[in-house]
Amino acid sequence: MEDMQTPPLDNDAVLWSGDPADQPLIVFLHGYGSDERDLFALRAHLPGDFAFASVRAPLDPPFPMGGYSWYPIEGLDSRDPARVTDSAQRLLEWLDAHAATRTAVTLVGFSQGGAVALQAMRLAPERFDSVVNLSGYAAGGSLEGDDVLKETKPPVFWGRGSADEVIPEAAIVHTTDWLPVHTELVGRIYPGLAHAVAPQEIDDLNVFLKKRLAPRP
Repeated sequence: MEDMQTPPLDNDAVLWSGDPADQPLIVFLHGYGSDERDLFALRAHLPGDFAFASVRAPLDPPFPMGGYSWYPIEGLDSRDPARVTDSAQRLLEWLDAHAATRTAVTLVGFSQGGAVALQAMRLAPERFDSVVNLSGYAAGGSLEGDDVLKETKPPVFWGRGSADEVIPEAAIVHTTDWLPVHTELVGRIYPGLAHAVAPQEIDDLNVFLKKRLAPRP
């Protein structure tokens, strides 16, 4: 039976920019305690050849935290891969309903959003052109798409700060081991950066995204 403890995404909360009918699509997935307005501001600094959609995570964090979350966190070391999968499934359902005809979709996620972006790619490897993981991580466990990823190795950008103390070290180690095996990885570590996005990271992300626009063989 399908696990519906994570509710569907609210399509009324989605922010759109560009022409989703004619342009490749970037979908933003914000971090814990934020909302759809956060990463949407990045669109002004990214290639204009894309259309952009920014979705809102489906859960409310416990009081007094504001904003929204993709999955519960009970302390920094508690991140249940099953709940990451729940939200990734809700994201795929939203894409099927509102971007079903798009053949070039890139997910750009920060922190929790980065974990959900990678998890969605693992559930449906054929659905995505690439994934961008900003200050996030790859969840543990095995999923049905992992063997496909080993063969296809889709492009993934992973950027993180050397001073980021939010993501547990064990999750960083696992991601460092997992991504090169399953993806064509572009990895960047930014000295002195905490749990945030740096200007140099946006520059590197632009280079990565412009390569996704090049004609495919």
